[in-house]
Amino acid sequence: MVHTNEDSRVNWIEQLCLSTWESVYRLIYFKVQNREEAEDITQETYVRAIPYLQKNHVPPDKQMAFLKTVALNIIRDRWRQHQRRGTTADLEAIAPKEAAFEDPAEWSVQRMAIEKALNELNEEQRTVIELRIMKGYSVAETAQIMNKKETTIRVMQHRALQSLTRILHDGMK
Repeated sequence: MVHTNEDSRVNWIEQLCLSTWESVYRLIYFKVQNREEAEDITQETYVRAIPYLQKNHVPPDKQMAFLKTVALNIIRDRWRQHQRRGTTADLEAIAPKEAAFEDPAEWSVQRMAIEKALNELNEEQRTVIELRIMKGYSVAETAQIMNKKETTIRVMQHRALQSLTRILHDGMK
């Protein structure tokens, strides 16, 4: 759609949004299962798609498919970003007094169990856990320090955590 004046451009955008937002939002919500994220992605979809649509690269009967494709690409981008970053914890949301151990003896016993479990890992797994989790290095930094590929570090970390979980679980029996 090539629009000659600002009013017709604004009317076209309003009509496009009114006629398509519900379908686009439902698709996004179905994929992410989170209202706030679905609203955010819906808004981002229109921000990215409208300039392209205005250049008349998409026939009107294909605009809905184009919007859904843009939305799915945004969702895929976000999932990739989440995978690269890994799981995060909001440290601000944790209340220190509630999270702290009441009994120093219990804390000491848990610390010894974790140290014992870490010692049962092989050298590379222990190093990955130490660098990634205890010292907070990124995957790229850890890969550089250990002279390995980033994918290798991710696999080693995953396996190390699985082993650590198994060792700790077996120790509780």
